[in-house]
Amino acid sequence: MAKCKNCLITDNVPGISVFDDGLCNLCREYSESVDSLIEEDARKEREADLEKTLMDCKGQAEYDCLVPFSGGKDSAYELYKLKKEFGLNVLAYTVDANLPKIAWDNIDRTLSKLDIDHISYRPSGVFYDKLFRYLLCNQEERGAVYSVSYVYAPLFEGDSIKLAIEKDIPVVLAGYSPGQPEPERMLYEFSRDLICQADWTPPEIRSCGQFNEQEIKRFFNPDNYPKNTQFPRYLAPFHAWEYDQENVMKQVVELGLVASHKHASPIHSNYPINWLLMYSDIKSFGYNPYLPEFSDLIRRGKANRNYWRLMAPIMDFIITNKIGPGKEVARSMRKLGITEDDLKINKPRGIYDPVLGTNVRSES
Repeated sequence: MAKCKNCLITDNVPGISVFDDGLCNLCREYSESVDSLIEEDARKEREADLEKTLMDCKGQAEYDCLVPFSGGKDSAYELYKLKKEFGLNVLAYTVDANLPKIAWDNIDRTLSKLDIDHISYRPSGVFYDKLFRYLLCNQEERGAVYSVSYVYAPLFEGDSIKLAIEKDIPVVLAGYSPGQPEPERMLYEFSRDLICQADWTPPEIRSCGQFNEQEIKRFFNPDNYPKNTQFPRYLAPFHAWEYDQENVMKQVVELGLVASHKHASPIHSNYPINWLLMYSDIKSFGYNPYLPEFSDLIRRGKANRNYWRLMAPIMDFIITNKIGPGKEVARSMRKLGITEDDLKINKPRGIYDPVLGTNVRSES
C-alpha cells in the first residue's frame, strides 16, 4: 500500500494511483491555479446568497433560523457566527439519538456561552437500533458508512424541516463542512424539489417489510402537509463561508464554546455508532471510509495535513483493535445484537435519483 505524500490518500482506495514521485493521481490532476479560482468564484456566489438570506430572514418569525446541533465543532462555530456576527435570533435543535457525552458537554457549554434557545428531541431508541441493525446487516456495496449515513441523515434533516415548518422558521442552517454530504445530494442547498415534492422515505425501508407504517412516517414527506405550506430553505453556510478545519477547531476552543482541542475533534464528538461503521468498512475495504473526504480537504488546503498524518493511523489502530474510543465497536455490536459475521455487503450499488438527491437501491 502506497500513500500520497501530499494528501495522505492510499492506493487501496478505488481509483487512486500513487506514482514514483509520491503524489497520487488526484493531486497531479488538481491544478491550484485553475481549480482554486473556480471554487472561489462559486463560493463567493454562495456567500452573497447566504448573506442576503440571513438579512431577509430577520424578524419573519419567532426565530430567524434553525440550526441542527449535535455538538460538533462546525455547528458550534456556526452558532457563534450567526448569533454574534449576524445578530440572528437562533433556535438550536438536537436530535438526541446516539450522542456521546463529549458532544453533550459541547452542546451545554456552547448554548450557555451564547445564550441560545434550544430544543432537544429524543426519538425511540428501539426504532433506531432496529434501523441500524437492518442497515448493517444489509449493506450496499459502498459499505456501512454509506449505507447507514444516507438513511440516518435524512431522518434528522427531516426532523429539522418538520420543526421549522411548525414554528414558521424560514431557513435551516446545517453545519456541514465542504464535501458533506455528497455534492450530488447537496452543494450548499437542498433543492426545492427535494424539500417541496420528494418523499424522503428510503424505498428499501418502505419495501423490505421490516418497518411498520408508524416507523416509515418518521421520514419527512411534504405530501403530509397542506398545499399552501411554506417550506424552509435548507442551507450549509460552510459551503459559502471560507473554511479551514484547523482554524474552526482552534476558534471554538478560544471562544470557550468547547472545553479543549479534544472536544473540538470530530474523532471524539461524533456519534458512537460511527466507530462500528468505520470498523465494518475497514474490515471490508482495508481503508477508513473517511480517508477520501479528509484527503480532499487536505488537497484543497482546508484541513491540516500534519494533524491527520498523525491521527489517521491512530484512529485506524484503535478501531481495528477495539481499544480506547474503539471499544464502542464491541459495545455497539452488543447493543444491536449483531456479530462480525452480520456485517455484510449484500446489496448492489444504488441508482442515483436526481429528484430525491440520494441513491435508490436497485432491486436486481
